[in-house]
Amino acid sequence: MSLDHALLGFLNYHAYTGYDLKKIFDTSVRHFWPADQSQIYRTLARLTEQGFAEMEKIPQENRPERKVYHITDAGRLELLKFLSGPPPFDEPRSAPLIQVFFAGQLSDEEVLAKFEDYAAIMRSILAQYEQVPDYLGPFQDEIPSTREHFFWLLTLENGITNMRANLEWAESVIKRIKSGQVPAK
Repeated sequence: MSLDHALLGFLNYHAYTGYDLKKIFDTSVRHFWPADQSQIYRTLARLTEQGFAEMEKIPQENRPERKVYHITDAGRLELLKFLSGPPPFDEPRSAPLIQVFFAGQLSDEEVLAKFEDYAAIMRSILAQYEQVPDYLGPFQDEIPSTREHFFWLLTLENGITNMRANLEWAESVIKRIKSGQVPAK
């Protein structure tokens, strides 16, 4: 359901095509809510059916019509209802932690390689997150509200904090494996 509300949130700024929404998703909220192109188009169709969005076809010369989506008054009400309601908490899921949970079946060398890879991924993600000026770059002109930017940056702050914690944990596991603290089979 949150993809619906994320799309309504962007449409509340102004109208977008599905393609434009995919671009803005990939450069703004992807670090905590990824969506592929087909998910976005399916969700836009559903929002239109529910009356939360309207699609406008704009003719183009020598090209297919552009489909531009606008939020409706009902969509704005739905977005505000979602934003002012209690936070929706889903059950936490983590494929990497499933691997950790059953990693006792691997050799120490295999587990060490897994954690070193995990730490490298965390470092890479953290490096991306720490490029703060680039995060707002394309949106500062399009959505000039400093209030909006403040709240957008809070999600980035959360991502940085989580990545740092995950990296610290992975590095502590690597040290324990290297120092022989892992019990034998």
